[in-house]
Amino acid sequence: MTVYPQTTEAPDADWWRGAVIYQIYPRSYQDSNGDGVGDLKGITARLPHIAALGADAIWISPFFPSPMKDFGYDVSNYVDVDPMFGTLSDFDSLISEAHRLKIKVMIDLVISHSSDQHAWFIESRSNRVNPKSDWYVWADAKPDGTPPNNWLSIFGGSAWAWDPTRMQYYLHNFLTSQPDLNLHNPEVQDALLEVVRFWLKRGVDGFRLDTINFYFHDKELRSNPSLAPERRNASTAPAVNPYNFQEHIYDKNRPENIEFLKRFRAVLNEFPAIAAVGEVGDSQRGLEIVGEYTSGGDKMQMCYAFEFLAPDPLTPERVVEVQHAFAAAAPEGWACWAFSNHDVVRHVSRWGSDVIDREGFAKLLASILLTQRGSVCIYQGEELGLTEADIAFADLQDPYGIQFWPEFKGRDGCRTPMVWDDHATHAGFSGAEKTWLPIPVEHQLRAVNVQQGDENSVMEHYRRFLAFRKQHPAFAKGDIEFLPVDGAVLRYVRKLGNEVVLCLFNMSGDESTTELPSGDWSLLEGHGFACEVTERSVTLPAWGASFARHA
Repeated sequence: MTVYPQTTEAPDADWWRGAVIYQIYPRSYQDSNGDGVGDLKGITARLPHIAALGADAIWISPFFPSPMKDFGYDVSNYVDVDPMFGTLSDFDSLISEAHRLKIKVMIDLVISHSSDQHAWFIESRSNRVNPKSDWYVWADAKPDGTPPNNWLSIFGGSAWAWDPTRMQYYLHNFLTSQPDLNLHNPEVQDALLEVVRFWLKRGVDGFRLDTINFYFHDKELRSNPSLAPERRNASTAPAVNPYNFQEHIYDKNRPENIEFLKRFRAVLNEFPAIAAVGEVGDSQRGLEIVGEYTSGGDKMQMCYAFEFLAPDPLTPERVVEVQHAFAAAAPEGWACWAFSNHDVVRHVSRWGSDVIDREGFAKLLASILLTQRGSVCIYQGEELGLTEADIAFADLQDPYGIQFWPEFKGRDGCRTPMVWDDHATHAGFSGAEKTWLPIPVEHQLRAVNVQQGDENSVMEHYRRFLAFRKQHPAFAKGDIEFLPVDGAVLRYVRKLGNEVVLCLFNMSGDESTTELPSGDWSLLEGHGFACEVTERSVTLPAWGASFARHA
């Protein structure tokens, strides 16, 4: 294995600012016990891959006890490990090994809702007078028996489900088996903050907060207004989902969330060097909410919206537009950018369906992502250039895809198992007879062992570029200044102290030439791209890039 140089400086107190966070979907990373599903021991065994890649931290999607109706995002016990994934002891071992390898560990907290099998909900629904009767969002029916308002579920249909025991409706922004917690109740907040302390005491370094803007609902249960067709955006929900027909001002995005996030941050501050990143799911006000939640230094350290996870094609103009919009909406804030995750079509497929050179395309996109202002999330398999898998309806597991098939095929296509060894059973992921999702042949051909040591591979490019990023602190913590887009060439400068780095990206499949800005520029090496330079111009090959430092 080629070893690229890494810095040996002591960790920054603000390690999260500019960190590269590697997301692990535990069901699909590595199976250690042969049941066809990934687990915590499997993750621990594969941590050297992440360390060699050069990531600063991992974010592990939920591994808590769950009936798995939404594959772990329906939690039935917040302070344990589902037997499918292992034990608390296995988690402790994972933490220990990650820290030995200088990798921070962040875990996914899902506290806007729980599973309907959580003990809290079982007690809450038992009658209207029990101690937890107000721990979830309950409401009487209208006189005609219909739900209390027009709120819709992201997974389709009304956001209200009828419970015959209480003779009331309960709110569920997602599946009917995922009732929403009532964070207007201080006891609920206190219980959730104790969950946070539980995991911090076990040694986690931070959290990814699922659906952070869904925590509170309007106490008056007012109906959402309709949204004009021209304002509808399919970044939060697929275009076929009527969820996009409403402006969600009463079922989420409520101002009361600010004070709770301050309470959450105060708990983080009880422990050293802890960070949290929030997922903001809103198609109209996403960046504005990110700004609210990351301002003042007393709420979230960082958040991400869906601008770079949306279907909109990635062009030079789009990159500039998003970064300028973020700077305007969140002048005090810090973003965490991602191009792929467990909920969206993998970006090589989402943006590159017509691209011939997928390898070059994947390398260029990685380099753009890793030089944006903000922290970065890389989704497992992204470093291999994996495409979206085409999953047959008979093999679907995702309830979202089953509901809206075939117009929307769900999220299984980005959740297929990681591929490690093209010669091994199930590409080295599992020795089971069958894996929980099938592994496409085209993925097996891109396995880690195939790309390892091949300097032209996507994986080696990620490793090389992450090392390059670490050598230039301006990429992690510096400011960004955009130069005018030049045809297909995206151009910007990253600045930190006396370091000024020019970044040029040819976002097309044709050769492009661009002028160098005024000043004395010295080309940088170690990033893996080649270009032709004259006295005042740079010629970039298709999907090429160049980097230079101001003398």
